[in-house]
Amino acid sequence: MASRREILREYTDRYEKVCFDVDDVDVEVYDQFGVKRGLRDKNGSGVLTGVTNISRIDAFEMKDGVKTPCDGRLWYRGYDVIDLVNDFAFKRFGFEEVAYLLLFGDMPTDEQLKEFCEMLAMVRVLPRNFTRDVIMKAPSRDIMNSITKGVLTLAAYDDNVSDLSITNVLHQCLKLISEIPMISVYAYCAYNHYEKDDSMYIHRPDPNLSMAENILRMLRPDKKYTELEAQVLDASLVLHMEHGGGNNSTFTTRVVSSAGSDTYSVIAAALSSLKGPKHGGANIKVMQMIKDIRKNVPDTDDEDMLRSYLEKIVDKQTFDRMGLIYGMGHAIYSISDPRARVFKQFVEKLAHDKNMDKQYKLYSDIARIAPEVIAKKRKIYKGVSPNVDFYSGFVYSMLGIPEELYTPIFAMARMVGWSAHRIEELINVDKIIRPAYMSIMKEKKFVPKEERGNHIYE
Repeated sequence: MASRREILREYTDRYEKVCFDVDDVDVEVYDQFGVKRGLRDKNGSGVLTGVTNISRIDAFEMKDGVKTPCDGRLWYRGYDVIDLVNDFAFKRFGFEEVAYLLLFGDMPTDEQLKEFCEMLAMVRVLPRNFTRDVIMKAPSRDIMNSITKGVLTLAAYDDNVSDLSITNVLHQCLKLISEIPMISVYAYCAYNHYEKDDSMYIHRPDPNLSMAENILRMLRPDKKYTELEAQVLDASLVLHMEHGGGNNSTFTTRVVSSAGSDTYSVIAAALSSLKGPKHGGANIKVMQMIKDIRKNVPDTDDEDMLRSYLEKIVDKQTFDRMGLIYGMGHAIYSISDPRARVFKQFVEKLAHDKNMDKQYKLYSDIARIAPEVIAKKRKIYKGVSPNVDFYSGFVYSMLGIPEELYTPIFAMARMVGWSAHRIEELINVDKIIRPAYMSIMKEKKFVPKEERGNHIYE
């Protein structure tokens, strides 16, 4: 006798063709009505849907009245992110400093930073028995789903869940900035224990440590890490913290905020958006691609062999046959991604410290050769260069961070940007965000039930 799952699968398999017959739209229809698919025009420029004072991305400049690609620049509250990172690089931890900047508009004084760090440490605690009753129940390999479940459950512990005053929303955001790393690491530990039959350990964060230090402390069985390891993770968090209002998860944050929803629901929606492989999961695809290259290129130091295999990837002959060299190119940046440029120094230093110079050389060679291969094989309207996700997966692997936590680390960082955009949206909210869709539906004459017959889809 067939199980319920098998019966349902047979039903959905049968009706898959029905869905395609009903919903498949000819691509020419989009051009006919001037629809900007993905809210971007044919040149990749985003449709203007709002304004923000939080960050800015520069990928082009005007030269003699012509829009010309340039080295990318990313600004946080008016400051070049490269200047921000280089200021604290290998000297101190920058996450808390830059989080203050994004939330409150300018760099903190020593006293303001001290108070801000104390506030984050004070709320870096989950409700009593939350880890046992929520995180350790029904563990999943998909840690992003576990985080989303945890965030939505936290709403039940908040007596002011629906209070949209900026004071209350800021309070909720600060708590989530501190709590999401705990939920993420604990969710992985639960999965690692119950699903992978490994040891269970739950380490409490140390209020005297930075965000990056606490992530490594909670994740590692012995709580130990080097200062360099924490510094590199800290830089990664800063570079993933914010990226304009148009990226998918931040736009989701603003859309759901505009509806008047509570902070927990808004962040759950943003998390669901981020987890997609086209957004926050990109670095995992890079790692999978690199493994495939190492397996199939006999000598990765041989540039001709490497180039030939990259050409096969672009020609959809190998790897996942999608024709993409993952980590290359960006929806906005053209000549270069500033985050990748400034992060590269951290990647190189950590690779040398871990005796992984050969692996780093492979990444460097791909970063140099891949744009040439893509330019040769594809018609492109702008330059192609490595993006920050090209390197981030490699860094996380050197730090011993499991792949299941790659996207959650992105979420830990981006929670700051989401918070800033939620607050900005609430302060300036006027109307619910509601874009238009052109209907191409054809009207039909209604047929009563008794006259429909027994039509069965084959």
